[in-house]
Amino acid sequence: MKVPQAQPIMNEKMIEAAANALRNERLTLGESVNKFEDAFAKMCGVEHAIALSSGTAALQLGLQAAGVRTGDKIVTPAMSFVATSNSFVVFGGEPVFTDVDYVDFNLDPAKLKFEKGTKAVIPVHLYGHPARMDEINQAAAKHGAIVVEDACQAHGAKYKGKRAGALGLMGCFSFYPTKNMHVGGDGGMVTTNDAKIADLVKRLRHCGRKGQYEHDLIGYTARLNSANAAVGIEQLKMLPQWNEKRRAVAAKYDSMLEGVGDLRLPPKPSKDFEPVYHQYAILTKKRNELKKHLESKNVGVGVHYDIPIHLQPVYRDMYGFKEGMLPITERLCKEVLTLPMFVDITDEQIKYVVESFKEFYA
Repeated sequence: MKVPQAQPIMNEKMIEAAANALRNERLTLGESVNKFEDAFAKMCGVEHAIALSSGTAALQLGLQAAGVRTGDKIVTPAMSFVATSNSFVVFGGEPVFTDVDYVDFNLDPAKLKFEKGTKAVIPVHLYGHPARMDEINQAAAKHGAIVVEDACQAHGAKYKGKRAGALGLMGCFSFYPTKNMHVGGDGGMVTTNDAKIADLVKRLRHCGRKGQYEHDLIGYTARLNSANAAVGIEQLKMLPQWNEKRRAVAAKYDSMLEGVGDLRLPPKPSKDFEPVYHQYAILTKKRNELKKHLESKNVGVGVHYDIPIHLQPVYRDMYGFKEGMLPITERLCKEVLTLPMFVDITDEQIKYVVESFKEFYA
């Protein structure tokens, strides 16, 4: 048996929606983009959603629209994909990496430090599990910093009854093909209740336009294609059902892997936290050996992430970051392993994955 780590869905209805947009709409910023934005804003429970070309663009343009500038410091975890910090380093923002909680993998509010010049905090809802936003928001407000959610792995997740994307000044999403929902390629979204920020992001994505021939901002080309938005509309309709399926898969893993070897399983849903399991991440001190065994059994697994951002070669070169700066993050990157997690995974596949784990520990 072969079990992939991820398996994006693209059905005939989605393909036809894209084809219809290609036949009948403007190819960029067409009618489907407006409809996708409206539907996504409604899902998140916010006033505005602005569709973009990627999650990275969402973070970059969102931060710039909120007034983050060259030389400003941005606090964020290094336990994330490199795009989290690339999004502001590219325009001269300075990363201040903070350590995470070993239990939920997310930014630890108790370890937040606000240096002079700190303008923003970017908590990451890693693997689709919401960060502890009340504590983060309170700490940021005390120091005059804005909070921008990196919700690129958390479509539909809830914290204390509110959706990811509605928990800070703005939320930023990615629609890369392996996410809980995608747009048939790259795409992103900024969500916010701030009308001024929404307007600025719209203009920044479209070359800084004020009117058809007038530009009063240095903008970018970061629009979402209409065909991609049409796919996103169809995917968004399925998101609640798909997230429920992911939680059901996670519950089966929880039940079947409990007590196996030295595995530490991910945090479970609770009254305050409703995760969406973009990844099902386990910890083991035998990560590399276990990974090799599972791959020999044709079980697709991932390492999210093998190298924390602060130890990526480019960040070492630019900032002189070294091992030992973030002990919990660095430990997690040596122990984390992500299991097959996708909507259409079968009970037989789940059973095979679990049996492969038990075989390793036998």
